[in-house]
Amino acid sequence: MPQEYDTEARPPRIMPDYTDVTMPPNICPPNFTVHEVGRQTAVRLSAHDISYTYGNNMNVEIDANEWAALTKAARGGSIKVEVFVEEGQRWKSYQPFAINIATDDIDPYISYRLIPPSYVAYSHMMLAQRNLATYDETIFYDNQALTTKQAGQCVNCHSYQNYHTDHMLFHMRHNHAGTIIVDGGNIKKINTKTDSTISAGVYPSWHPTLNLVAFSTNHTGQTFHTKDISKIEVQDTQSDIIIYDIDRNDISTVANDSNELEVFPAWSADGHTLYYCSAHFKHQADSIVEDHFITHYKDIKYNIYAKTFNPQTRQFGPRTLIVDAAAIGKSATLPRISPDGRYMIFALGPWGCFHVWHPESDIYIMDLDTHLAQPLAEINSERSDSYPSFSSNGRWIMTASRRDDGNYTRPYIAYFDTNGHCHKPFELPQRDPNHYQYLLYSYNRPEFMCEPVPYTAGQFAAEALKPATNAIYHGNKNINATNKHDEERKFKTLSETS
Repeated sequence: MPQEYDTEARPPRIMPDYTDVTMPPNICPPNFTVHEVGRQTAVRLSAHDISYTYGNNMNVEIDANEWAALTKAARGGSIKVEVFVEEGQRWKSYQPFAINIATDDIDPYISYRLIPPSYVAYSHMMLAQRNLATYDETIFYDNQALTTKQAGQCVNCHSYQNYHTDHMLFHMRHNHAGTIIVDGGNIKKINTKTDSTISAGVYPSWHPTLNLVAFSTNHTGQTFHTKDISKIEVQDTQSDIIIYDIDRNDISTVANDSNELEVFPAWSADGHTLYYCSAHFKHQADSIVEDHFITHYKDIKYNIYAKTFNPQTRQFGPRTLIVDAAAIGKSATLPRISPDGRYMIFALGPWGCFHVWHPESDIYIMDLDTHLAQPLAEINSERSDSYPSFSSNGRWIMTASRRDDGNYTRPYIAYFDTNGHCHKPFELPQRDPNHYQYLLYSYNRPEFMCEPVPYTAGQFAAEALKPATNAIYHGNKNINATNKHDEERKFKTLSETS
């Protein structure tokens, strides 16, 4: 480390930005690049009586064993980071910063879809899982295995039961279409489209204890802006909520109001409540539905509702309004419930259901005891923040954010402490600190996992080649009565301008 240096009264600029973040003690080293003018850097990390130095040109690549020693010493405290940069013939010292180490661990794995930023084509898509204690990433499904010049395949929407992979699923569309379901030790390919449903099951949520999956069924389309930073609108012209019973291979309708667009189901942690989003839309007889959505896309605003569910009778109650986003001119989507049942996080945007394309979208949190909702200011950025999820212990929140450049979604993780306070998020660490500068894929729908997927891409591809088993339509479990408390449980914010 340099002994003589000038002093800069500010922290250094580093990428990814790990200054003053809070990290789990069981995560891999947060390698970074120092983005200051200079030819080399010298960095010291210290915790209590342990200290290590690093520097490779302007990159900082931390030894895994040394990082483990630092996090063990700093658990519940912080690691001090000192940065020096050689500029010309002089060294410069920057204001030290901290990497705080929480007492709570994080789930050992996450998974995501890797997809290039395309709009009307789907050339190369992969479902990948990442070990958070190391940098190891494995692909457990690759659409190239079944894509030909004549027929492409889209793959999307992976989901797990209670964060475990012995019960999981993902969709394939177009070539060899179907839903791949792992049911214990069995892999099945199911066609969830019936004559009585709009489409095959789309956005899934697995019941935490029963072999049931809630899906939406959708007619989805895209329209493009000629003069707008958002580039594109993704819209549903029809959507309902269904339940698929894996053991019986049957489908039941849960919500299918002809004047509502129902989407994004999400079970509560105890499995007694199903949350979902719905936008009121009444088709005008003299208009074409698609044209109406194109010209009135800013008028489509989703609220969040809930239906009680009896696991014994498997019956749903009437819907109850939980988040009245439309009342303040907003649209709420993608609800997720904390494992303790106390909080709901969701994405809030100006309109529509696909907030990943809306730079204005932010993550909000609602205390389900007080029904008070507010933005998670520590997580949100000036660009799109979407797809929020809780870790299995409820102490970590992950989002897909476009804060880096506005085009690519990256996974950001934030500590959510026992007082309900969210800390500054950090970008998923990579072995190469410049990884995100060169990767031309987005991380889509990141999900926490307690364990890795036990099957290979080859095993899934072999099952995908087989004919799908057709699901059977069982009936309609929808209760259309309006709950008397519908108007009492409305969206609340600390400020109506939030």
